[in-house]
Amino acid sequence: METGQTPHISDDDVVIVQTSRVMCEGSGGALGHPRTYLDMGDDTSVTCKYCDRVFKRDPNAKPGGHH
Repeated sequence: METGQTPHISDDDVVIVQTSRVMCEGSGGALGHPRTYLDMGDDTSVTCKYCDRVFKRDPNAKPGGHH
């Protein structure tokens, strides 16, 4: 996640985010993977190619929310 964001991770390992651009490092530490930046583009979700974690944009997020 980008600095200042607090993600909500559900039981299904879906991370609800406020922006269309996100960062994933897996579970961190030795069990993590290289830092990867993902961009949803016009979609409402994106899946990490390393750990299959799904990032889903909050439907209540401001349009154009990215940093």
